[in-house]
Amino acid sequence: MTTLTFSHALASESDAGHAEFEPPKPGLTYMGRFSVDLTAPIWELGKTSDAGKRRIIPITGGNIKGPLVNGEILNNGADWQVVTSDGLAVIDTRYLLKMDDGELVYLQTKGLRYGPADVMADVAKGKPVDPNKYYFRLYMTFETTSAKYAWLNRAMAVGYARAAYR
Repeated sequence: MTTLTFSHALASESDAGHAEFEPPKPGLTYMGRFSVDLTAPIWELGKTSDAGKRRIIPITGGNIKGPLVNGEILNNGADWQVVTSDGLAVIDTRYLLKMDDGELVYLQTKGLRYGPADVMADVAKGKPVDPNKYYFRLYMTFETTSAKYAWLNRAMAVGYARAAYR
């Protein structure tokens, strides 16, 4: 299981055309915790390009709990990851959320995971690792036809992630 904690920031409207106005300072609002189940075998495709080794990590479920979003992660997505020769994992996930009221939301994340070789070896072996010992950051974009969650279509979320094992 991987635990992802995300926050989001919405752009505020300001008049950037006037020199007397300062650009708004970025701010974050805690969205929720996404606990993602990665229980299916990983598909290792190998070096498919000069970018690195391609692997596909199925997303088999999970849940979302927070002040802005609650629901489940459906068993239908994957992380289409590339790992470079120096160990950088380039994250590219796509999956479907079913909110607690039944509304559906498509989610895509992009991010990076890297750290010292010995720490990343322990992560790969499924050992518990302090998430402060490696970098795992993501940004998220959403799509939905739900009127209730339409704000997600205009939100960009950022988050810290960590590998968590049961």
